Amino acid sequence: MNKTERLPNWLKKRAKLSPNRPALEFEGKVLTFRELDSLAEEMAAKLASQNVKRGDSCALLIRNHKDSVVIIHALFYLGVKIVMLNTRLTAAELIWQLRDSEAKLLLSEQYFCEKLNDIQSFMQEISIIEKEDLASIRGIEDVAILEEFDLHETATIMYTSGTTGNPKGVIQTFGNHWWSAIGSVLNLGLTEQDSWYCAVPIFHISGLSIFMRNVIYGMKVVLVDKFNETEANQMIIENGVTIISVVTTMLNRMLINLGSEKYPNSFRCMLLGGGPAPRYMLLECKEKGIPVYQTYGMTETSSQIVTLAPEDSLQKIGSAGKALFPSQLRIEKDGLEAEPNQPGEIVVKGPNVTQGYLNRKEATDEAIKNGWLYTGDIGYVDEEGYLFVMDRRSDLIISGGENVYPAEIEAVVSSHPDVFEAGVTGVSDEVWGQIAVAFVVRKPGSELTEKQIIEYCLTCLASYKVPKRVIFCEELPRNASNKLLRRELRKRLED
Repeated sequence: MNKTERLPNWLKKRAKLSPNRPALEFEGKVLTFRELDSLAEEMAAKLASQNVKRGDSCALLIRNHKDSVVIIHALFYLGVKIVMLNTRLTAAELIWQLRDSEAKLLLSEQYFCEKLNDIQSFMQEISIIEKEDLASIRGIEDVAILEEFDLHETATIMYTSGTTGNPKGVIQTFGNHWWSAIGSVLNLGLTEQDSWYCAVPIFHISGLSIFMRNVIYGMKVVLVDKFNETEANQMIIENGVTIISVVTTMLNRMLINLGSEKYPNSFRCMLLGGGPAPRYMLLECKEKGIPVYQTYGMTETSSQIVTLAPEDSLQKIGSAGKALFPSQLRIEKDGLEAEPNQPGEIVVKGPNVTQGYLNRKEATDEAIKNGWLYTGDIGYVDEEGYLFVMDRRSDLIISGGENVYPAEIEAVVSSHPDVFEAGVTGVSDEVWGQIAVAFVVRKPGSELTEKQIIEYCLTCLASYKVPKRVIFCEELPRNASNKLLRRELRKRLED
């Protein structure tokens, strides 16, 4: 991609093209693109008065809300890089990301006051502003607004947990977001009636990408603070929602709530991410005529990079589809491209793929080679080129759509003074898809309990990472080089 390639400011352009078209619905109130642009300009003036300028990094710790969308666009207007923080992380986890990203400002809300107080007590160097206080801030007059976006410049940074060590900041450029949106629309299509329901968090790429498409497509988004299956079904049946992004647990709840009812013909896409869905669930959707588009993607690919085409949504049950138009896919085994139906590592390439990890040259060089991203995930393609994902990294746990890495949990459990060593694996769960289970070897003489370990983890980890079960054992399975064999832990759960 040419480093000087530019496009008009997306929201500004959209506000000129279709000013009166509905842009955002939240809590029953609708904003047009013109109104959204006006609010973003006003917010940009306020934020500029707080001494943030082009090239700075600003972290966001915010929930799904109309104001959150306005703030995101306001920071884009100023040319400020946005560090999207997972709201479920602990203060300690957030502090690490804030320092690593060199965020100059943290924008949040009163809801997170306890975490904010903890952060401020350890990081006096960072300015923290709650959105409730923005109303009283006077904005700078005639603030400079970016008229164009350089597609090579960093737009957002999202942290993803590594299988070992500290989390990595994934750099997402304006070009990454642009090509992600283009790849999606070339597959899903676009109609004047389209309305995208967003109940996934906007701090995730799954949620943020919807709002990139929102302004690029000129499509209405219905945003909600949290997912509710009754409301989601109602929005599809009665309020004209045509597309919704879900993970397996969300879809399962929607199917139970839907019962014998059916969606109208206007509903055209159940975009399913967050890991492979159970076959029984996909077959139930097929019986109900629900078009499920399984997808494969990650933070590093700025959302989906492989998705089922419309004509295949009810035929290729279990497949994530083919690489989107701007992207490429191959399966590698032992350094060579695998044959059809032969499992190997999923390797992808495209203009939506990250240029690398913030401050992590070694990790970048390991993951990206000649433009190809080595995902570490295992899958295969069939004779027709359709991808089937076998594992989201062999040890990765997908719990409620969240990526949970065993090594991170093991490090925390093992740090308990009464723990000799610990191993973590995932087990299937009807509610969350998977949950983490910890195998713990106590130190001699210790009477450590499951409750004590779980309480200890809650002080160090986000709640979704905390193991739901703890199994005490005499030793952990290891190979000749003393490497933990997590597959053997999984076998213990199956026995």
